[in-house]
Amino acid sequence: MKNFQSVEGTITMINDFATGSNEEMGCNKLISVNNGYGTLINFVVKPNTYFIDYATVVIGDKVSGFYDANAPVPLIFPPQFQAIVMAKYKPHQNVKVDYFNEQLESGDGKLKLNISPSTQILLTNGQFFTGNLVNRNLIAIYGITTMSIPAQTTPYKIIVLC
Repeated sequence: MKNFQSVEGTITMINDFATGSNEEMGCNKLISVNNGYGTLINFVVKPNTYFIDYATVVIGDKVSGFYDANAPVPLIFPPQFQAIVMAKYKPHQNVKVDYFNEQLESGDGKLKLNISPSTQILLTNGQFFTGNLVNRNLIAIYGITTMSIPAQTTPYKIIVLC
């Protein structure tokens, strides 16, 4: 099971990331993010990394990078993680990437989703998802939440990570 974690910060550098194959040159990127506390984190961004709203990012953009904390990582500094999802900052928009159980409660117990008929439920390729949302890895895009524990929200959009 994936253990989704995130890092928020400002992009300070975007470079090509060589993986050894000439034909893949330019396909993979290394995005450096400063978290605002002086810590630099590198994200390896591959063609299958999902960007919320298919956003294009540039140096200076504020982003959140989501990665699997259970995945192996090289023991280097600054830390380098394989990005699964990247979200460019938008006012009044929150993003949660996590495993959601049978009550649509996140794995960390901090967010519960209440689905409405207006909630868009899509696959990463933009097609409609018609299956059951429970017990899946989901990207929830939402606005306000309740002050309860767990916080509850009705997301604008859910992306199913199949």
